[in-house]
Amino acid sequence: MTLQASLLHELENPNLSVDSRAERCCQAARAFEDKGEYEDARQVLSHYWQRVGERPNVTRLAPGASGEVLLRAGVLTGIIGSKNQLTDAQEKAKDLISESLTVFESCNYQKKVSEAQVELALCYWRTGENDEARDLLKTALSQLPVDCELKAKAVLRLAIVDLEETDFDQALDILTDHDALFQKIHSQTLKGSYYGMRANVLEKLWETETRTEYLDRALVDYAAASYHFEQAEHRVYLAGVENNLGHLYFTISRCDDAHTHLDHARRVLASLKDSNGVAKVDETRACVFLKQGRFVEAERVASAAVRVQEQSGRHALLAEALTTYGRALARLEKYGTALFAFRRAVELYEQNSNSNQAADAALAAFREIGEHLVVAERGQFLSGRALVEDKLTMEREVIKLALEQSEGHITQAARSLGMSWQALSYALSTRHKELLTVRKPVRHRKPKRS
Repeated sequence: MTLQASLLHELENPNLSVDSRAERCCQAARAFEDKGEYEDARQVLSHYWQRVGERPNVTRLAPGASGEVLLRAGVLTGIIGSKNQLTDAQEKAKDLISESLTVFESCNYQKKVSEAQVELALCYWRTGENDEARDLLKTALSQLPVDCELKAKAVLRLAIVDLEETDFDQALDILTDHDALFQKIHSQTLKGSYYGMRANVLEKLWETETRTEYLDRALVDYAAASYHFEQAEHRVYLAGVENNLGHLYFTISRCDDAHTHLDHARRVLASLKDSNGVAKVDETRACVFLKQGRFVEAERVASAAVRVQEQSGRHALLAEALTTYGRALARLEKYGTALFAFRRAVELYEQNSNSNQAADAALAAFREIGEHLVVAERGQFLSGRALVEDKLTMEREVIKLALEQSEGHITQAARSLGMSWQALSYALSTRHKELLTVRKPVRHRKPKRS
């Protein structure tokens, strides 16, 4: 019987006290968290906590049990909120975890105080408050002299903060200094996280210093992380590591190896019904196809990624997919639609204040399309400067061409441009009303006779 099943079975005991039942629910939720099954973890707490964004009902619970429920609800609010990009989720998570921290301090539960500090630090990291995160983690570590899983988690999160601030040497040092700790603990999830984090740091060092030893060690550590996540049955983390491996093999031009790991990542994400994760893998796969000169396959896969990310509302991922899609289109000499994809990528990056990525997308456009851009197959040449100076004119020309080629069918035109029907309709009704005459009139379906 698995740990989750055992804990759920215990909850069926009618003799459990109110506080014991709450504590068992928290233990079961924690077991689901350790496997990446966050919705199941949330469901276990549903008697006390109805939905993300609300405060749990702990009025009937003793302080220790109420602190446990508040902590688990806060942790899950942070995780689910980050995954689904829920507004103010991290602030709500901070409030819940901080309240649990106060409860544990009043009860003098020192280890639970440290646990709350470690979890609170992750919320601060997610909101870019790295100094606050580092202070909390150092405080927790100073109060955890004995090697334990909580100390291992604090070490990992301190390395995450250093990695975020590009202090790669410091991140590697703290992980290396605590290698013995990660060999002692039994949690396969934490072991996998350790090797995955170390591989990530080593990859960044390799990119910075181009030392082959860093690359070799990163590949070994990623493989170790994959093994431990398999053992832990943590499919979310496993898919992430396999995607990282695929991208790294792509970077060093080992394309067959890249496809092997991307296939694995895609299968896992499909089993999780994570369409956005699948789209991210597909974007990476399109890059591999481009490197192999398989442009038709690259366009097909990148276009699929764009369609999914269009619906997700995740502008950074959509912009990344659009940039890859633009490159594939350019290699197929579809310069007009390629330009439109690049332009949309730049705009999305700019809207989200990602100036570096916007510059990269613009540079990719110039590299792929060249100083002069061919719009359509009508022999019109436009200066590459128009990418910045006259984007509306460029957009109008490309949309007009797509509508003409589709004989006014907006759905077909949107598909050829790699955008949704809704996005193209919005562009026509707001920025390019003059093109509405090119569009085929909308056919209203007759109501069915009863």
